[in-house]
Amino acid sequence: MKLVVRWLLNAAALWVADAALSGVAVRTLTALLIAALAIGLINALIRPVLLVLTIPITVLTLGLFLIVLNGLLFWLAAELVPGFMVAGFVWAVLGALIMSVVGFALSFLVR
Repeated sequence: MKLVVRWLLNAAALWVADAALSGVAVRTLTALLIAALAIGLINALIRPVLLVLTIPITVLTLGLFLIVLNGLLFWLAAELVPGFMVAGFVWAVLGALIMSVVGFALSFLVR
């Protein structure tokens, strides 16, 4: 049950990013739910490996590279899910930032 709630919170956060940014577009509710699932799976499976591999550059940039990494993973999800589009890298970074902030706030409210 907790996993389903987390998935729906991610979908709501992605919807906010879609509404707030003109460079992020989700065409249908189905695409929104699939994109939220894809982002969750990418963050659970690929992100930990990339975090370990990029430790040196993360340390050198004092953690700012994590923002770039989140944007790249957001962009990857957009490339994998039909109906979910990101206009470019800057939009992906902004979308990932909005999704992170909104997702954190919603998780805090649901507790």
